[in-house]
Amino acid sequence: MKRLILAVLVSCMCSPAVGLAVDSPVGRWKTVDEKSSQVKSEVELYEQGGKLFGRITSLTEPNAKDGKPKTCTKCSGADKDRPLVGLVIIQDFSQSGDRYKGGTILDPEEGKLYNAEQWIEGGNLKVRGYVGPIFKTQTWIK
Repeated sequence: MKRLILAVLVSCMCSPAVGLAVDSPVGRWKTVDEKSSQVKSEVELYEQGGKLFGRITSLTEPNAKDGKPKTCTKCSGADKDRPLVGLVIIQDFSQSGDRYKGGTILDPEEGKLYNAEQWIEGGNLKVRGYVGPIFKTQTWIK
């Protein structure tokens, strides 16, 4: 009996799937302003074609001063002047070990696109954008 239990434990430990399970970031996450610690928006991460994407689903302050929905005024291309709610800001991430990499994230306030990676840490989503060797990491919460 002891040999059977030992054999099962050893085979489980040697299985390639053990230890490789990664928490999926799919779902809704709240972005938090670093200065005020207040929630700014909610972003829904979803899988499409084997890649990870994310769109803004709500904003704490959805309207501009004129009462109209906020838009991506500083964006270029197809995103120029599109409403922020519904805007896809996370694109083309692939799983690489315990992280999702190879994609981009759009900062709609600046209209800039950054290479990025993301991972789950302590139940929160870490989102790191890069400009060359310099990076900035945000923590998003459930």
